[in-house]
Amino acid sequence: MSIAPKTVALFAAKLGYQTRSFESAARKLNVQLTYVTDRCHELSDPWNDQAIAARFANPEEAAATAMQSLRDKPLDAILALGDAPAVAAAYAARGLGLRANHPAAVEACLNKFRMREVLRDAGIFNPSNFWFRRIPLSPEPEPALLGIQFPCVIKPLSLSASQGVMRANNREEFHRAALRLAHLLDRPELQMKNPSSPREALVEEYIPGAEVAVEGILIDGELKLLAIFDKPDPLEGPFFEETIYMTPPRLSAQQHSAILDCATEAIRAIGLTHGPVHAEFRINERGIWPLEVAPRPIGGMCAASLAFSSAQYSELIGLEEVILRHAIGEDISAWQRETSASGVMMIPVPSSGIFQQVEGVENAKSIPHVTDIQITARLHDEILAWPEGSSYLGFIFAKAESPAAVEPALREAHSKLHFQIRSTLPVKHPVTGRVLR
Repeated sequence: MSIAPKTVALFAAKLGYQTRSFESAARKLNVQLTYVTDRCHELSDPWNDQAIAARFANPEEAAATAMQSLRDKPLDAILALGDAPAVAAAYAARGLGLRANHPAAVEACLNKFRMREVLRDAGIFNPSNFWFRRIPLSPEPEPALLGIQFPCVIKPLSLSASQGVMRANNREEFHRAALRLAHLLDRPELQMKNPSSPREALVEEYIPGAEVAVEGILIDGELKLLAIFDKPDPLEGPFFEETIYMTPPRLSAQQHSAILDCATEAIRAIGLTHGPVHAEFRINERGIWPLEVAPRPIGGMCAASLAFSSAQYSELIGLEEVILRHAIGEDISAWQRETSASGVMMIPVPSSGIFQQVEGVENAKSIPHVTDIQITARLHDEILAWPEGSSYLGFIFAKAESPAAVEPALREAHSKLHFQIRSTLPVKHPVTGRVLR
C-alpha cells in the first residue's frame, strides 16, 4: 500500500532557479508541489506547470484566488519564496487552517518603516541613539525641515536586494538620492508590482560597521540557527550592492552569541513564529543592529552555498530540503550545517547596459576550491547597476576547510571573468551636442 505524497503550495513571484531547487528536493522527498505564481490569469498555462495565477500586489485578493483553487485539494503546508508572495501566502495559510506566520507580522517585515517602529517599540532601537523618518518624495523633501542628520541612508519602503538604497553625506547628496529614488519608483515594472504604493521613503541614521546575515527556521516560535554569513566586503555606500557571503563567519564567540540573541529578540518583537527566516545585521562598538528580518529563505542561488548533515543520513542535503522537511512536519533538529567553510559571490554589475557576452568561465572554474559558477543574466537582456538594479550577473561558489581559503578563491575566480556590457546611455557629439546613439 503506497503512502500518499505530501502536498505543499509554493507561492513564488516567478519560476526560476530557486523554484527548480525546491522541485529537486520535493522529488527526493516524494512531495507534490503546487505553484501559485504572479502571472496574468488570462494566460492558459503558458509554461505547462499548472500554476495558480495570482497578483501579489493585492495580497488578500491573491490569497482568496489561491484558496479557491486549493480548498478542495489535500494540502499539508504553504511556503513563500521572495518578499512579494510572503503576505499572500500568510493570508492563504491562515484561511486554510495551516500553520504559518500571522499576516500582520509578515506585512511588518515587508515595510521597512513599520519594522523600525516595531523594533523601536520593543526597545531594540533606542530613539536616543538611532533615528529614522518616513518622508514623502513629492514635493522634493528638505532635510533641514525634517530633522535629518548626516550621514544618512535613504531607501524605498518595500524593495529588496538593496535596490534603491543610497547613502547621503550632505544636503546636496540627499537631494540627488531622493530624486533618483523617485525616478526609480516611477519605473513601469515597479509600478506594475505595486501600483498603489505611496511615493515615500525611509530615511535613517547611517550605521557603520561590519554586516552579517542570519539564516534560520522557526520551530514553534524558537529559532533554529542554520548559518551566519560573514560579508567581507565593506558596505559603506554610496550604494549597497552585496558581493560575498561566507560561512562560518570570522566572529568571536561573544559576537556570535550576541547576534543570535539579537535575531531572536527581533523575530519575537515582530511576531514571526513559523518557517524560514533570513535576517541582516550591522555590528559595531555600539552593539548589534537589525537591518532586515524576512520570513523567507535567502534569495537567488545563494542557498546553494549551504549544505547540511545528520548522523542519521550519509549524504548532505540542501537548504530547500531542510525547509521542505520542516514544512511537512518532520523533525529537523538533528540537521546541522556541514563542517567545511563555504561561500558565494554574487557577481556584481559594473555598469548598466545590454549584456553581450562573458569570457573566462572555464578558467574561473579551474581555480582551486571553486565548486561552481552560474551565469544567470541572459545574453542580450538589459541589466541595471545598483541602486536601480536588483539582479546579479551570476554566482560563484567555493568550499574549503576554512573561510581564509574560500574568500581568495572567490575573488580570483571573479578576476578571470570578463563581461561585455553595451551601454544604452545616449552618446553626444562633443561639439554639436547632437545625440549619436
